[in-house]
Amino acid sequence: MEEQVRKTIEVIRPAIQADNGDIFLRGVDEATGVVTVELTGACVSCPASTVTLKAGVERILKDRVPGVTAVEQYGVDPVETESAVSL
Repeated sequence: MEEQVRKTIEVIRPAIQADNGDIFLRGVDEATGVVTVELTGACVSCPASTVTLKAGVERILKDRVPGVTAVEQYGVDPVETESAVSL
């Protein structure tokens, strides 16, 4: 699985580099299907980097690599979507 992810990222990389950014594979958790990547260069300050990550990279990896369930940005804590609130 990791080798397929690497090959797919190499296909994606030129499009990201064309916008003065880059993408690096930081990990593949084969048990959960979560791929961790690092976006660098112009991607760091770009407000559309989340869209690039989810709508671009994640969609392509899910389509091309069986078992990929999600793509996460390296060094960024997952966003908590639920919280306990007492009134």
